[in-house]
Amino acid sequence: MSLSENRKKFDWSAFDLEWYKKRYQPVLSFFNVKSDEEIRRFYETRGPALKHSPNLFFDEAWYISRYPVVVDHVAAGDYVSGFDHYCKVGFWSCNPHWLFDEDYYRRNFLDFPIETLAENGFRNGYDHYLNQGGRLHCASSPFFDPAVFLADAPDFVVNVDDGPYISLLKALPNADLQMRRFSPYFDPEWYLETYPEVKREAFLWNGPLHHYLANAKPTYYNPNAYFSEQFYAKAYEDVADAVKHGAFRNCYEHFVKNGQYELRQPAEDVKLRVYAENPKVKSEIAAHTFPSVFVHYIAHGGIVEETGYTAHEREYISKSVYQDMCRVRLPLLLRSGLDFSYEKPEISVIIIVHNNFAMTMSALASLRANYAGSLQVILVDSGSSDETRHIERFVKGLDVIRALGNVGFLMGCNEALGHVKADFTLYLNNDLELMPNALENAVARFAKEPNAGAVGAKLVRTNGLLQEAGSIIWGDGGVCGYLRDHMPDSPEANYVRSVDFCSGAFLLVRTDLLRQLSGFDPDYAPAYFEETDLCVRIRQKGADVVYDPAVVVVHYEYGTSGTLESNQMMVVNQQKFIEKNRAYIETRPARNPHQDLWARSAVPATKNVLFIEDFLPFRHLGSGFTRSNDVITAMVKSLGCHVTVYPVFRPMGMVDDTYTGFPDRAEIVANKGLEDLAGFLNSRPGYYDVIWVARTHNAERLAPVLAECAGALSGCSVVLDTEAVASGRELQKWALKGEQPQHSLEEMLQKEFRSAGIAQKLVAVNQKDATTLRRLGHQDVSVLGHLQSAHRFTPGFTERQDILFVGAVHDRDSPNLDSLIWFANEVLPLFDPHLPPDVKFRICGYTNPDIDLKKILAHPRVDVVGRVEDVTPYYNAHRVFVAPTRFAGGIPYKLHEAAAHGIPIVASDILCEQVGWQSGEDLLGAATGNAAAFAHAVVSLYQDRTLWQKIRRNELRRVAVENEPAAYVRTIQTILDVPARNPEYLC
Repeated sequence: MSLSENRKKFDWSAFDLEWYKKRYQPVLSFFNVKSDEEIRRFYETRGPALKHSPNLFFDEAWYISRYPVVVDHVAAGDYVSGFDHYCKVGFWSCNPHWLFDEDYYRRNFLDFPIETLAENGFRNGYDHYLNQGGRLHCASSPFFDPAVFLADAPDFVVNVDDGPYISLLKALPNADLQMRRFSPYFDPEWYLETYPEVKREAFLWNGPLHHYLANAKPTYYNPNAYFSEQFYAKAYEDVADAVKHGAFRNCYEHFVKNGQYELRQPAEDVKLRVYAENPKVKSEIAAHTFPSVFVHYIAHGGIVEETGYTAHEREYISKSVYQDMCRVRLPLLLRSGLDFSYEKPEISVIIIVHNNFAMTMSALASLRANYAGSLQVILVDSGSSDETRHIERFVKGLDVIRALGNVGFLMGCNEALGHVKADFTLYLNNDLELMPNALENAVARFAKEPNAGAVGAKLVRTNGLLQEAGSIIWGDGGVCGYLRDHMPDSPEANYVRSVDFCSGAFLLVRTDLLRQLSGFDPDYAPAYFEETDLCVRIRQKGADVVYDPAVVVVHYEYGTSGTLESNQMMVVNQQKFIEKNRAYIETRPARNPHQDLWARSAVPATKNVLFIEDFLPFRHLGSGFTRSNDVITAMVKSLGCHVTVYPVFRPMGMVDDTYTGFPDRAEIVANKGLEDLAGFLNSRPGYYDVIWVARTHNAERLAPVLAECAGALSGCSVVLDTEAVASGRELQKWALKGEQPQHSLEEMLQKEFRSAGIAQKLVAVNQKDATTLRRLGHQDVSVLGHLQSAHRFTPGFTERQDILFVGAVHDRDSPNLDSLIWFANEVLPLFDPHLPPDVKFRICGYTNPDIDLKKILAHPRVDVVGRVEDVTPYYNAHRVFVAPTRFAGGIPYKLHEAAAHGIPIVASDILCEQVGWQSGEDLLGAATGNAAAFAHAVVSLYQDRTLWQKIRRNELRRVAVENEPAAYVRTIQTILDVPARNPEYLC
């Protein structure tokens, strides 16, 4: 059959009278249209308005919904219909049907330009597909792959002349076919289960796939369990922006066409880049067994069992590899040697060994590399028969104690305790490897927490999963490692806790306390439960046992004993432990998987608080996040609360200060967001006493979640920390634009606080905001401002120079960005007659990477520093601090921070009003937006030493009175209704 004959048979540009009569018979009967000529005229005159398609191959309704600009053209009379538009101009760049993608087909199957197509008698890729590609079983789009479809619908009859695509179009609608898989990229069963409303509207659609590709809310629906529109849009702002501007129908279209090949992450738990590194995945993709890593992932549910090993078998293999690596290291260590010679050791390390020479040498090498300070290593050779007997030949400075036989861990440790010379004693197994800074971090914990008697580690098994993150004693005397078999980076494993006990594989203890307790109780010889008993006795002495996640150890586990032997010893010694420590055991919770949350800490918190913020509130983010950070710190350090910090917007990966940016006893949920909150709360029923919601707008976001989780939140109260009343700020923005606001202040306030009813208590940042909240009908309102301590001994007038601004710029609507642009353009030029040209205007603070301040603020005096780890040196080096804000709400943290550092301030009068300070006494104020007045104030303060000293003296007095730490903590204490643990705030 010739090409021209093919084109005559399947022509997407022709009106198919017979098909049209059959497809729209009810409509034609209603209008009493009968003859062929009447039907043609009906289509031409009324068909476009009724969204009628002219033939099987073109879907009018889908076309105009997919390309809304066409609707405008039709309304303007440029084209009669979507079909008319497609025939005249859209055929090369637009798609005619929801099952065909022009760009996809040409890129994957037609590697030649439009001229070549035309020379062969084809108008576009669709023309080619209908007449050739379809009969060759080519895929028409990512969502229709004949191979997948026919495998899922083996009974479907394909007309040889038509091919699968046209045969399917002719068969639709068909309820059975609609539920078949058309391609690997869409799961119809999952879709209907996830979105039951689609099933209720089934009469409107040709199946789930049609609904997904043609519905009016393309970014609302997900196509399968492995892709999340919400996650992808948040993770890749470039794609979200492209979708917003119509380049893609939704994020999934981008992902299927581009993102999957770039190994972008399609959902929270689908890490394609990691998955792609699997050797089996690599080989199967290279062999074209699967078209992409994502399709491979879907086909295998994200799990690739290369050998079919069980979890136990895989750990066995990982242990074998660990032993092999010890043997690989051994020749190197024997050649280079190790040296533990000491004069006055900082730490004494006790290691009990019985054979396993290569493993012992590897552990010693890890210890030496881990800690640069002076170590006394006491090695007890418990009857070894291998090269351990001659270990002194290869390791200098060891204190070796040799036993006649295998005396076991306990007796060997107690013997070694008599030889300890350092203030700290480390019990260390010989079947482990210390991760960077483990020993240094463990010693540092004692300095941070003087009441600590022992510090334990995060133990990670050779298979990469946790052995324990601290350990639990249950009310029946049973014990377990907390989070065993979990990932080491889980939030629950990454905060400091007081625990029942930590494993003796790595246990650092104060030597004087050990000697008071005479080491391990010999009744537990040869081993097991001795460290559990020791930790309980340490706690009974009034000292703390601390789990520190910064101390990480890879542990072979049971490297020197057989599993059967170990289990037998455990059973015997557990009963001894119960008999000896019954009083302590009775204080512990009953064994229950749901009690882990309470049992994981040996010291009950005064309150369990869930602190919800827009983002994890790092101090460098400014914009109220610094204040949230202070609140969290006060709750943890001064009030003894357990605080879980939970972000509304899921962090895109870990940042440097995910854990260091908060008190180390705070639990930081760095792997979840608002979409996970309901599941998170329901997984912790009854756990939280208080939910502290930061920022008013989050009340509206959280209202449905809290309602859904009401059962899990029984007895939990909600505190809404408004941070600032935003309505006034919005009015200020309207005024700056010279426009009339759309709503009155009262209307804006009602809208702003319409969801505040979720909270039993409200917190305002100043009395002005508190008065507003009470006027709106909220009775229980507390005022919590900013925390600062006055720095009285800082450089004086002559030791400083330049002008400073500190503040974060998160987006282009930021008040800080507005004030900086205004200051650079309007105020800085006025300095020239009065200040030398070398006087700089320096800008410190976090800036969104998408905003280039250096380009925006192109003035010779401007020096953009960006985010700094410590802002104090900048406060101490500059002479004047400026806050030229033109719209704001609440109290600007930067004013209090600058004042606390003793740098005099020039601020807009709206900030003076918010902070309640007197212009000319506590700071210098200038009318908002008045460049001349602001410039005059800055120059006066910069040049007048007497004025400068007066302002500095008064602002420091203000800070000392108004931002006093103890009062700040007492306010939070009252809000939470808890007793204070520490009399003073610990910074």
